[in-house]
Amino acid sequence: ASCRERQERGPGAAGRPDPAVPPSGVSCSGCGAELQCSDGAAPGFVPAEKYRSLSAGPGGVAGLRGAVCQRCWLLAHHGRALRLQLPPEQHRLVVSAALRRSLRHGRGPLLLYLLDVLELPDPVLLQLPGLLGPDVPAAGLLVVGNKVDLLPADSPGHLGRLRQQVAADCTRAGLRGGLLVDIRLVSAKTGFGLEGLVSRLQRSWKCAGDVYLLGATNSGKSTLFNALLRSDYCKSRAPDVINRATVSPWPGTTLNLLKFPIINPTCDRIFQRQERLKEEALKTEDQLSSEEKKYLNHLKKQGYLVGKVGRTFQRQKSSPLIDFDPDMLSYSIDEDPSHSPRKHEEREEFTYNEVKDARWCFDTPGIVKENCVLNLLTEKEVKLVLPTQAIIPRTFILKPGMVLFLAGLGRVDYLQGQKPAWFSVVASNLLPVHISTLSNADAIYEKHVGQELLRVPMGGKERMKEFPPLVPQDITLKGIGTTEAVADIKLSSAGWVTVTAHAEEELLLRAYTPRGTTLVVREPPLLPYVSGIRGARIAGTAAYRTKKPPSLVENLKTVGKR
Repeated sequence: ASCRERQERGPGAAGRPDPAVPPSGVSCSGCGAELQCSDGAAPGFVPAEKYRSLSAGPGGVAGLRGAVCQRCWLLAHHGRALRLQLPPEQHRLVVSAALRRSLRHGRGPLLLYLLDVLELPDPVLLQLPGLLGPDVPAAGLLVVGNKVDLLPADSPGHLGRLRQQVAADCTRAGLRGGLLVDIRLVSAKTGFGLEGLVSRLQRSWKCAGDVYLLGATNSGKSTLFNALLRSDYCKSRAPDVINRATVSPWPGTTLNLLKFPIINPTCDRIFQRQERLKEEALKTEDQLSSEEKKYLNHLKKQGYLVGKVGRTFQRQKSSPLIDFDPDMLSYSIDEDPSHSPRKHEEREEFTYNEVKDARWCFDTPGIVKENCVLNLLTEKEVKLVLPTQAIIPRTFILKPGMVLFLAGLGRVDYLQGQKPAWFSVVASNLLPVHISTLSNADAIYEKHVGQELLRVPMGGKERMKEFPPLVPQDITLKGIGTTEAVADIKLSSAGWVTVTAHAEEELLLRAYTPRGTTLVVREPPLLPYVSGIRGARIAGTAAYRTKKPPSLVENLKTVGKR
């Protein structure tokens, strides 16, 4: 077994398969895969002993409803990702087949396409017209830019600029015109923009047909699905019946179709919702409960943009009791292994009348990004590379002949230029940045890649035997001025380096990413004024002190300072 495979496996997964048992026909409530105990490497696996215990009752395999597969349980509780025998094209087949289903309620679905703004230009958006094809009866496309909370405001109006970048991406993909309904910016994690998204959906789409969440792996679809499930977009009883989608940084988590019923936004419901939003907009942070303040402060640490998502229509219900059998390793998504076993409570189900005419919101499998550095990494490495908290820019001033390393995943050489230039790193705060001279760069990489100095990849020389080498691409840029960047050098999905140079100054750079991954020169840059988010120069180094801008909370009244 390779070093990467051993790192991914970690401690042995509990439970054995039984190839003689047929698939259940019941979906995992975490990822949507069909639950089975015959193949431990296939989606939906539950250890045979647990499978038998759950299906031994009078209901047979119906006893599996609400359970999650071993993969989802390990993702939720241990951050571990089991490797599955699932070819990337299978993701596309599931999505494509779902979109080509016969029309329901007399019209095609609304497509809610989620993209990660950190990944612009979105690598999957260009594939969307081909995925839809002429035979997909889509009634509209709403593009949602996610993870805006991770990016600092480099100037006033930065969200409007981000929206323009998303719109330009849609135009390049041929998605402008009648199909594109709107573009919204949100954070599915912190709630920013979600109340506005719900209002937009209810105002324009109402309850006219089904809605499909689409997007690349790791764009945040499952996080958005979970947030909408607990918002005014979902039937009030649905959160009691439907489990959350498994949320994890590992690409391709959602393996099949999960769904919840959309609430019908009648005039009375719209009125009640607007009244709630008006009432909440008059509140200040000081007027929130201690629990609400605590949660809000937690979100502020996570992102720069935070939103408070509430519910107008709630069904009062006591907290459900969750079955957990530590000896049998029960796979319920919400359970905690530290809890003692509790008596099983009968699961709620929708009645026929509740859902016979329902419109549904579906979460689809993430479409795998090709030529992406994440595909080369172990789950431990993925956790370091993917930012989960507000990104703090790191700016360096380099002279010609200097080199910047972003972990062991990317490198930018400043080869030629007349003056120093500023290089701002926008990447996970956990990824190290190392500055060296051109003459020492190769030796430093050779000595420290796989070690703590460069951190990712990790695993020493054995790991690096199977990791592809860095390959170069020459880049020529002309500076705009010392306050505005000219371009981003995007090092696949590891992050990017924003370059700011003197006006008319020509720079010759050489950038490196691992072989088989995509390097993009993004012009204009996503955050053109990011080099201004910095402290004082650190004496004797090329680095500036970092500075973290304050967080902004929407939907709450701001109290002015006296």
